[in-house]
Amino acid sequence: MITQCNIRNYSIFHHNNTLFAYFEYHGDDFAADMQRMADHPKTQEWWDWMMPLQEPLETRAEGEWWVTMEEVFHHE
Repeated sequence: MITQCNIRNYSIFHHNNTLFAYFEYHGDDFAADMQRMADHPKTQEWWDWMMPLQEPLETRAEGEWWVTMEEVFHHE
């Protein structure tokens, strides 16, 4: 489902009980693709299992589970 929703190069890192996720979106309608993922039954099962293990940052925006970060440096 991640691939079907146009997400590529997806990684999750762990350090001292903090998770950091990185992915690249290659679609045309991020909101629609994220809704498609959220509506997927297996994704919902996975989230039901994983959500109690996560504590979102207090600095996240209203209605946001993950904090969106701005890229400030990139080198290829």
